[in-house]
Amino acid sequence: MSAHRPFQIGVLTLSDKGSQGQRVDESGPVVEELLAPVGEVVHVAILPDDIASIATLLIAWTDQGKLDLIVTTGGTGLSPRDVTPQATLQVIDYEIPGMAEAMRTQSLRKTPHAMVSRAVVGVRKQTMIINLPGSPKAARENLETLLPALPHALAKLTGDPSDCA
Repeated sequence: MSAHRPFQIGVLTLSDKGSQGQRVDESGPVVEELLAPVGEVVHVAILPDDIASIATLLIAWTDQGKLDLIVTTGGTGLSPRDVTPQATLQVIDYEIPGMAEAMRTQSLRKTPHAMVSRAVVGVRKQTMIINLPGSPKAARENLETLLPALPHALAKLTGDPSDCA
């Protein structure tokens, strides 16, 4: 982990119903709990499934908020309102395909539906952005897949000069 300060994290839930108060967000709190050992969750929000709104918040949290990690939950499937990957791809500088592939590979062991996940993992400036599914169970399983590599990846992104072994 970063020696100078804990990693700063944002958790963004994407849900039309959740953003209107018609559904309680269960995935966001699961993600926050899992990330507690990784760093400090300093921003939490719920937005509707809208590309412009999502992209705007990702940019703000990255550029002004200077977060090390943003984890989204929701909007990674195939329904017309599932637009989180499109918004993420609009704002990132590059993808980290191995992390997204790892999530899908692990999920495929549990359900064939994992192959329709369009979740993206990428980097904007020095902020990693991870898309997770919207269901609490799937969000947990996907994030647990990445947790062993996350502190190392974030340390590298934030400038850790040590060699990778």
